[in-house]
Amino acid sequence: MKELPPPWPLRKLIGPSFIILGVGLGSGELILWPYLAANFGLGIIWAAVVGITMQFFINMEIERYTLVTGESVFMGMTRKYGRWIPVWFLLTTLIPWMWPGIIASAASVLAASVGAEYSKWWGISLLLIVGVLFNLGSIVYKTQERIQKVIIFVGVPFILGVTLWLAKSQDWGALFAGLVGRGAGYTWLPQGLPMATFLAALAYAGAGGNLNLAQSLYIKEKGYGMGKYSGRITNVLEDEQEKTTLTGESFENTPENLLRFRKWWVSINIEHGIVFWATGVITMLLLSLLAYATVYKHPAVETSINFVLLESVEIGQRGGYALGVLFLLLVGVMLFGTQFSVFGSNARIAGENLAILVKRGIHRHLHRLFYGFLWVQVLVGVIIFSLGFTEPLELVIIGAVMNALSMFVYTGLILWMNMTALSKPLRPALWRVVAVLGAFSFYGVFSVLTVIKYL
Repeated sequence: MKELPPPWPLRKLIGPSFIILGVGLGSGELILWPYLAANFGLGIIWAAVVGITMQFFINMEIERYTLVTGESVFMGMTRKYGRWIPVWFLLTTLIPWMWPGIIASAASVLAASVGAEYSKWWGISLLLIVGVLFNLGSIVYKTQERIQKVIIFVGVPFILGVTLWLAKSQDWGALFAGLVGRGAGYTWLPQGLPMATFLAALAYAGAGGNLNLAQSLYIKEKGYGMGKYSGRITNVLEDEQEKTTLTGESFENTPENLLRFRKWWVSINIEHGIVFWATGVITMLLLSLLAYATVYKHPAVETSINFVLLESVEIGQRGGYALGVLFLLLVGVMLFGTQFSVFGSNARIAGENLAILVKRGIHRHLHRLFYGFLWVQVLVGVIIFSLGFTEPLELVIIGAVMNALSMFVYTGLILWMNMTALSKPLRPALWRVVAVLGAFSFYGVFSVLTVIKYL
């Protein structure tokens, strides 16, 4: 038993949501929703808002558990449901995200920005750079946070400016109509919409897959609530390592602690709402609007990541060649930043779950486990590129469908854990339970329909 630390001011809380927002930028925001808007119009954009809203409520239940206990949701679910849990999360984290679809997109865009031909060597080079960057900082979490903040603070305002300049009044009208499900000749969903791609976009409206669960680890290492007592992962090259622990701490439900909890809870909802939900919604809407305003129904948009390249051509024609190149460069950097945080989150999740599974004091070597899983992902990505799998969109969709299935499972597990393992004053309110159950049902139905269709 330890005291729940006093709540922080909002400015000190900001950080973890930038990482999870950065994870989402390179999948749903930059690729899938603009791709769908370029092909089917903005009548489906309502689903992007629904998708990221569902993830907001799921993420807050993930944060709730760690805020109260100071341990990861993986530790909590292992205690609640049994020792098979770490095996499940090891498999469902590493297998879907081993497909280097995001880095393939980054490589394709960056190659085009300098007028070079895209090949596997671009993807392989970027994968190696990801591995090297994680060795530059002393604290792994801080390295991720700083890189994502820079990318988002530069990329999002640029996209806002370009979209405001290029989108016409009729384009904005189509966007607002799409928010209530009204498209060109259809309502809610158009005919011919590929279900796998739509499910992938829903899963990636935000972070997606098990990456949402990494929020538990990031708020713990940031020091939210009881996470203050858990320790952080440091660079494997550092001589001194911080003491880390897998199990958390409890606090008594005294009036003072409950008041502190409520203040923490309000503040972290605001932090996640502003950084993850609001910024994520604005970014998805703007990028989809930009794709619609520039390349809607263009015949070359039908396959691949070509719509981004076509967008840059259109932007260059309207605003000058340099602006089109700058657009490609920033998109490529944002995609690279996403893969950077994806690999970091995966390695953190995998290391945590392996330590829980093996026990025997292995948690003292979480930094070695992190870097081991990081470089395993890099090498697997290199192998996939070497075997000739270089089509970005195909790789993204394969991973996203697998991640939607995983989200269906863990959403139910976390909700039930918070409703039963936490003391009554700390449990989710009824309206939050309804919201998470809605997400659970949504992912379940679309996952089952997609699997049935493709089997």
